[in-house]
Amino acid sequence: MSTHPTLPMTAAQRELFDAAVATQAKSYSPYSHYKVGAAIRTTAGTVFAACNVEIAAYPQSTCAEASAIVMMVAAGEREIAEVLTVCDGDLIGTCCGGCRQRIREFAPLDTPIYACGPDGLREVMTNSAGLLDIWLDLVVLVGMGLIAFIASVRFFRWE
Repeated sequence: MSTHPTLPMTAAQRELFDAAVATQAKSYSPYSHYKVGAAIRTTAGTVFAACNVEIAAYPQSTCAEASAIVMMVAAGEREIAEVLTVCDGDLIGTCCGGCRQRIREFAPLDTPIYACGPDGLREVMTNSAGLLDIWLDLVVLVGMGLIAFIASVRFFRWE
């Protein structure tokens, strides 16, 4: 159990938290073992919850937030009222750049995003992440790819 301080939750936040925790338990994450659950509430009041699904081709894995948004769209809804994610560990887990962009497609900038740990609500943000945040995520990914390429060149001694 984390020692991170938690914030009080409303009944509506607790409903999202319980839905996200239930789906987090179903996460398929055999590589990172980093289980994530997400729940979104639409402006119509419907809750959609999903978990992350990893595959060996890691960039093709699916985030919990993205899966919940796909479920929402497949059900014919288009506007997110609030988002909640649950991640294990002491560090606060937040949406990746791709999921932030997905949320921006379907939610106003003032939409609350609740970052939770297994012990409850840790931080409340708004949907204000923009292209700069996504660009920074891309820079990190490209940098990681470049490091992996250099390591493979040295390992295989390609010349």
